[in-house]
Amino acid sequence: PRDPQIKVEEKEVYCSQGEEQIELKQETDTCMVERRKPFSCVICKKRLTFKSVFDAHMRTHTGEKPFSCVNCGKSFSQKQNLTRHMMIHTGEKPFSCVNCGKSFSQKQNLTKHMMIHTGEKPFSCVTCGKSFIRKQSLTEHMMIHTGEKPFSCVTCGKSFNRKQSLTRHMMIHTGEKSFSCVNCGKSFSGKYNLTEHMMIHTGEKQFSCVTCLKSFSHKANLTNLIRHMTRHTVEKL
Repeated sequence: PRDPQIKVEEKEVYCSQGEEQIELKQETDTCMVERRKPFSCVICKKRLTFKSVFDAHMRTHTGEKPFSCVNCGKSFSQKQNLTRHMMIHTGEKPFSCVNCGKSFSQKQNLTKHMMIHTGEKPFSCVTCGKSFIRKQSLTEHMMIHTGEKPFSCVTCGKSFNRKQSLTRHMMIHTGEKSFSCVNCGKSFSGKYNLTEHMMIHTGEKQFSCVTCLKSFSHKANLTNLIRHMTRHTVEKL
């Protein structure tokens, strides 16, 4: 029989050879990555294949925005972002919905729009299960549960969970009324207020009594609607 010590030595030699093979493979893999992605970012160590992509990546760190819009002066770090932005000015919308014909300037907006037709809502709240088409909508919704309100008014300190809510609120302080009625010229700070006002001209009545179908045009008239509904309840008693 063999000496047990020799078996141990053989095992040690085998392990040593195996480690060398692993190290050699790691070195080879590293060389392959460096060959395939020769451009390395000194800030985040990310490796990139092409110099043009590397240059664009570096601008995310430096904040450089060399591509400017000749119409409004807005600047971008990538040329493709400027190209997309220019469609706002040209009105170009090359991506169309096959279901309703609505057009979009960006493919990603069409993709999001298509979910209206398919009913797909891939972003779900882990707390209440409510689903959303857009990730941004889920992020905003989550603030209801967390109570987070990151957007604060510099004038009165009131906080909001959505930037657009803060923007609307700021109009109270600035007096800005950017939504104007095409019929009478009256202006409003919010789009919803203009929509309600337009019902005066169109005669549309959005809020109806379920008992007698009497209609009320404004949300402000909901108090009148509730009072009206109470009459039916009293009559039944």
